[in-house]
Amino acid sequence: MDLHGVLEKVKSLARRAGEYQLSHFRFLDHGSGDAKTEMEYVSHVDVESEHILRDGLLQIIPEADFFGEETLQNRGTGYTWVVDPLDGTTNFLSGLDHWSISVALLHGDEILLSVILKPCNDETFCAIRNLGAYHNNQRMKPVPPLPLSQALIGTGFPYRSPDTSEAFFSCAREVLYASRGIRRTGSAALDLCYVAAGFLQGFFEVDLMPYDAAGALLFLRETGCGLSEFSGKPYSLFSSRSLVAGFPQTWETLQEICRRHYGDGF
Repeated sequence: MDLHGVLEKVKSLARRAGEYQLSHFRFLDHGSGDAKTEMEYVSHVDVESEHILRDGLLQIIPEADFFGEETLQNRGTGYTWVVDPLDGTTNFLSGLDHWSISVALLHGDEILLSVILKPCNDETFCAIRNLGAYHNNQRMKPVPPLPLSQALIGTGFPYRSPDTSEAFFSCAREVLYASRGIRRTGSAALDLCYVAAGFLQGFFEVDLMPYDAAGALLFLRETGCGLSEFSGKPYSLFSSRSLVAGFPQTWETLQEICRRHYGDGF
């Protein structure tokens, strides 16, 4: 398979979905969107964006399965597209210009390529396994070791798992005072890309879904970032409950802090 050719088609398709999203951005009423759960929302823009992506991706590789956030969630042992059509829905619905489109192609459990696009400024991340990662057509450099004290850390609040909120806030308090600060932007896919690009230097969150993380994992690996569960076990896209990632040294210290507050079950 010509992965370079596939990648270019995916980038074009993501931009088409992004153009659709921008045509609706700040034209929706505040409070619009339906509640998927008590704290998660979906709009017709999410659903239609996934239709655009699914239809286009299945034309690129007709035999592939499709695992998306809003519609189909099929996964086999062959090719699978893992897609978050709009990562940062709450930002989008509130008029904040920070959300992303995330597309990853897997073969079995192996991530072959990924594209993450921020439609508001056409910021684009793309990668093919073992061939490097790119930010706006510039190859991303391997990340250096960095102590946590010099790192800016990204995270997400545990709205999917309120039972972990006490552990989260105690962990975040320690990280806050051990680092240069914490940022919560509302798009885990972009946060993880920003770690790989060096804009953030670490990240931790519980209960990310596969479509939240799939696209960004390849960027972390291609740039030499560390990643694992809070417990220190290897991260598994479809089964792990926690993810901690970052520059070498930052990641190791951050993982130890997360484990101390969450315990070995994460």
